[in-house]
Amino acid sequence: MQNKNKIASMLTLIIAGEAIFLLPFILMRVFKPIIRDVFVISDAQIGEAQALYGLTAVISYFIGGFLADKWQARKLLTLSLILTAFGGFWMTMIPSINSLKILYAFWGVSTILLFWASLIKATRQWGNKNNQGLSFGILDGGRGFFAASIALFGASILTYFFPKNALEISQETKIDTLQYIIGAITCIVFLIAFLVWKFLPKDEVKNLNTEAKFNFKKAFSLLKQKKIIYHSLIIFCAYCAYKLTGVYGTYAKDVWNFSLQEATYFAVFIQFLRPLSAISIGYVADKFIPSKILIPSFILLIFCSLLLGSRVFKNQIIAFSFTSFILMAFGTYALRGLYFAIIEETNTPLQFTGTLVGIISVVGFTPDIFMSLFNGYMLGENPTINEYENLFLTFTIIPIIGLIAAFGFRKSIQNE
Repeated sequence: MQNKNKIASMLTLIIAGEAIFLLPFILMRVFKPIIRDVFVISDAQIGEAQALYGLTAVISYFIGGFLADKWQARKLLTLSLILTAFGGFWMTMIPSINSLKILYAFWGVSTILLFWASLIKATRQWGNKNNQGLSFGILDGGRGFFAASIALFGASILTYFFPKNALEISQETKIDTLQYIIGAITCIVFLIAFLVWKFLPKDEVKNLNTEAKFNFKKAFSLLKQKKIIYHSLIIFCAYCAYKLTGVYGTYAKDVWNFSLQEATYFAVFIQFLRPLSAISIGYVADKFIPSKILIPSFILLIFCSLLLGSRVFKNQIIAFSFTSFILMAFGTYALRGLYFAIIEETNTPLQFTGTLVGIISVVGFTPDIFMSLFNGYMLGENPTINEYENLFLTFTIIPIIGLIAAFGFRKSIQNE
């Protein structure tokens, strides 16, 4: 019975952990080509909206860390999902760009303040010292599979509504189709809020003040530790890579001349690589040490981004750049499955997990503020292969920094 409860708890965390981001992130990552057409906005304007999300989210990360150490995950996660879903109903009205920016600022609070640190803390507590790689790999891999399945469902709506000849698609058809997609995803988020309230045990994340009294001085002392600084940089660089996956679908449309449906299905295919890489790398990491596996993952990102930015794919068959995107996605999703698994290596007490997550997330997830803006302004209004090459070549700096941070983290924990 206890094993069944653990499985049920993890499944609930997995589904909730991705449902919260379906509307602000997965929707835009997978359906950006049609969103650009329906809202009549550019990548740069989308980046501005997501930058506002990042600003409110950064503040929410820090405050949310303290809340996670004081309140039950069941309550925090349920309320967060309900608030986020209300934003989805607003988006179905196809608001103006200014209203869309306000919506993203709201989502920055609703998806993070009550949610993120509680999710990570619950996952750490679900596992043990020897299987943190697998625990977080299962969490992120499961989230990836759920997100990809929802994206595939949404893509099927495109196929149902769109005629084979893309020239025949009217603006009204595009609007109706996107409204169906957003509405369906919003209903799913509401349903999952109910499932979290019903199936996540009340004591899933216990109030740990009985183990050790919370100490603010101790909490803020974490900020000064080198291992925490390096950990923050690792998340920062890995998350930049994750935000870059948002251009994979538009690359297929703008460079490979894929149709809206084909570009969307390519973006969905990339999503399905997430569970494969996160779970497999998490399993391997537990056989060695999670922080060691960060190093080859960053090296893979450096290699692939250099290839995509080096103009070697000009006038080449699609297979070469297609393979590079697969390898880059694999490295990106491997890092996502690992960057919280290394918390156990920092020897941070469990009762400070929420606080630690809040601290490292403030730095680690700042790409929410600028990465979409960076992508949008690098690509411009009508991007060609030249703009994409410049984007990937410039991006190479990020995984290089991540590789240095990974070595620094390894050295700092070995010197303790």
